[in-house]
Parts: sequence; structure tokens; C-alpha cells
Amino acid sequence: MNNNYWSWDTFSEAFPIILQGLGVTVGLTFACYIFALIFGFVWTFLRRIPNRPLNWVVTWTMEFIRSTPPLVQLFFIYYAWPMIPGIGMTLSPFTSALLGLGIHFSTYIGEIYRSGIEGVDKGQWEAARALNFSTRKKWTKVILPQALPPTIPMLGNYLIIMFKEVPLASTIGVVGILSLANSYGAQYWSYLEPLTIVALIFLVLSYPSAILIRKLEKKMNTRFTKKTTLNSTKGAVTE
Repeated sequence: MNNNYWSWDTFSEAFPIILQGLGVTVGLTFACYIFALIFGFVWTFLRRIPNRPLNWVVTWTMEFIRSTPPLVQLFFIYYAWPMIPGIGMTLSPFTSALLGLGIHFSTYIGEIYRSGIEGVDKGQWEAARALNFSTRKKWTKVILPQALPPTIPMLGNYLIIMFKEVPLASTIGVVGILSLANSYGAQYWSYLEPLTIVALIFLVLSYPSAILIRKLEKKMNTRFTKKTTLNSTKGAVTE
């Protein structure tokens, strides 16, 4: 093979090989995303517990996770965690990537939840208390149905970001499209074509998703603006 110039033969040969890792990459993306969505609620509710020492610990932990590179966190979970006496255990590359990326992005998603919850009108909280709702009913029937819809576009953006960060898992042995591209390049000393294939796959999957999310965001903003205007008009008529 010609290692100095672009080769369409290499491209066509590498494409089906690299495509075999697409299922792992997409599967890990959705697994990490679901984990982050669920664990984001844990951060959010821990920060709402009226306990200053606990709030300080949770806030500091979230800041530490956000301030350190996800690649370092993956290395720690996969390589360093098994060496910790007493609590250390060996995890598979997929599980390590799921925990590392899932926990990392859950801190950002937790902040999205927090902004959505704080955006709920105070009157809704007072109404839930006036109706003597239980804590579970207050959150499931009143607060979350109003707090979550405005956050959907931001949550969608983080799905795309996570999809582009998942290739970091190849550094700990997860066999996705980037890992297969690197293996092919190392075997044939031809990296340009396989890495171009990886870039094209991410472009084809990410760009349409980004367009859909922008349209959804525009639709949600329009709906929110109409709702705000309607509520303002009702308030003016009542007065």
C-alpha cells in the first residue's frame, strides 16, 4: 500500500473493518448517557438536602470531577482503582468507561436539572404545599413536569458531546471505531484513510442530530415565550 498519499483502495478496505466497532461506540454512548441522566438526579437531590457540610462535600466533589479531564478519570478507574487496598476491584474496559464517562457527564447534567428546577415558579411550590402533597407527589406531579421540558435541548446537546467523547474509551481497551482505526493504521502503516473514516462517521451521525436539537430548542423557546406571554396577559386581566 502507498503510505505517502491517499489511497481509495485502503479506504474501501478499512471502511467495513472500522464499521464493525460502530455498535460498541453507539452502545457505550447511550449506556453512558442513560447512566448520566439517572445519576444527575442524585447530584441534584443531594445538593437540595438542607445540610451545609453535605452540600459542601457534594459541591466540591462535582467541581473536582468537572475540573479534571475525563481521560484521567478513565485511567484512574481502570488502572488505579484495582490497586486500592480493601475496596479496589478490577473492572472491564466497558464498565470502566461507563462509570468514568457517566459520572463525569452526570455532574453537568445535574447542573441542567438544577437550573430547570430553579426555573419553576415559586407559586408552584407553594401550591404543592397548600395541597399537602407528599414529597414524591410534589416532585412527580408538579415540579419535574415543569422543570424538565425546558432542559431537553441542553440534554440533547450533551448526548452529542458524549458521543464525541466516547472514543476516549479506546485508551483503556474498548474496541470501538477509533480503536479499530488505530489498529488498522498500525498494521498497515496507513492512518490517514481509517481516521478519515472515523471522522466521516462522527460527522454523519452528529451533524443531523445537532440540526434536530437546534430545531427542538427553537420550538421549545417559542412555546415557552408564548406561555410566558399568555400568563402575563392573564395576570394583567386579573388585576
